[in-house]
Amino acid sequence: MEDGEIEEGSLPAVDEEEQGFAHSAEQHKLDESSPYEMLQNSKASIEKIVAEMLSIKREGKPKSHLPELVTHMFLHFITLRQANRCILLEEDRVKLETERAKAPVDFTTLQLHNLMYEKSHYVKAIKACKDFKSKYPDIDLVPEDEFFRDAPQDIKDSVLSNDPAHNLMLKRLNFELFQRKELCKLHEKLEQQKKSLLETIANRKKFLTSLPSHLKSLKKASMPVQNQLGILHTKKLKQHHSAELLPPPLYVIYSQLLAQKEAFGESIDLEIIGSLKDAQAFARHQAHKDTGISTTVDNSKLEDDAPDEEDDGQRRRKRPRRVQGKESIDQAGIFQVHPLKITIHVYDDEASGPKSAKLITLKFEYLVKLNVVCVGIEGSNDGPENDILCNLFPNDTGLELPHQSAKLFVGDATVFNSQRTSRPYKWAQHLAGIDFLPEVSPLLLTGQETSNNSEASKSEDVISGLSLYRQQNRVQTVLQRIRSRRKAQLALL
Repeated sequence: MEDGEIEEGSLPAVDEEEQGFAHSAEQHKLDESSPYEMLQNSKASIEKIVAEMLSIKREGKPKSHLPELVTHMFLHFITLRQANRCILLEEDRVKLETERAKAPVDFTTLQLHNLMYEKSHYVKAIKACKDFKSKYPDIDLVPEDEFFRDAPQDIKDSVLSNDPAHNLMLKRLNFELFQRKELCKLHEKLEQQKKSLLETIANRKKFLTSLPSHLKSLKKASMPVQNQLGILHTKKLKQHHSAELLPPPLYVIYSQLLAQKEAFGESIDLEIIGSLKDAQAFARHQAHKDTGISTTVDNSKLEDDAPDEEDDGQRRRKRPRRVQGKESIDQAGIFQVHPLKITIHVYDDEASGPKSAKLITLKFEYLVKLNVVCVGIEGSNDGPENDILCNLFPNDTGLELPHQSAKLFVGDATVFNSQRTSRPYKWAQHLAGIDFLPEVSPLLLTGQETSNNSEASKSEDVISGLSLYRQQNRVQTVLQRIRSRRKAQLALL
């Protein structure tokens, strides 16, 4: 065993005085510092003594101080045990105090949990009360002032509960029930009235459904009476219905002649002839037709004028242009006539009898593609009757198309077909509302008048002949001229 080491159980003897002094010093330190500080200081002292003992052994210093150092170290160990005991006692004391303080905290926590439980219980009860659905949650009761004003006396005087508020609510509910019973009775009464009205309406609808057949039979039965009395109301309505399908130019002629007859009692009769079904089909076709003129004749013209792709350009220039004759024009449908026509029976206005003699019957027709109105005498085949309409006004023979658009549409055949019984007279176009510009300017005609006196006199005759025609009463002027010519012709015959 080395010198610095100390056997277990062999502690050096310590004087009683030194022990007492050390004990008193330690007790003084214990009183002055806390156990934790004592523990820390003792630990530091022990570490310092151990370091010093190791330095003596390492450096080979004399070992006379070792027992003293060992004694101080054991004293510090005693201090450590004392500090440790104090710490344990303090810990026991703190635990005891903690246990003593925990009891009221646990009691308070228990009270808190009880209060929270009671709170949740009350909240659930309040929610259950709020969610409770009574027998009258959605009943919109009348206000109290209206209840006291309109309720029956027996309901207001009844006592249903000891609570005044609840008693008032019950009485208001009884009044609501009373009102609803009255409304149910009124509803049943109105339902019966509605049922009777529906039956009446059904019977009247049934009568109205059968009314057209009754009216038709009544109209048929009244025809002999109308013919006998001269009141052709049914025929007039039929003519007006047919007039709606007339093209605009013929409609203008019809309306002007009808107005002349009704306003001035003109001795004429108007009649619309033709197929109404064809006129309706033509009107539907015109309604769905695109704007512009696109006919088969135009397509054929374009095909004839289009150059052949197999030929070269030189051959195209030398290719002659085809000229359509009158037969090809008729075949191409240029002179397409509208399905409806107007027939005018002109009577003698100077006859003294109740029924005037019929002088002449005119037939107006409309050429659709040329926009031209033609007029002719019914039943004439290039006889002397056609001379009545020829030159009815100066330079109006009816053998020439009246306006440039029709001439351009026909092409080279500018002369109207003379074999047709109806011809496009200029006065007929003006009567139909188709106005057009003259081919030659009036200024040019005025210049020619100054250069040639004969032509000037001729133009003056034309202007004087047309002056009467240019008046506002065109219909009257035309009818007067036709009557005068027809009477002169009958006098010659």
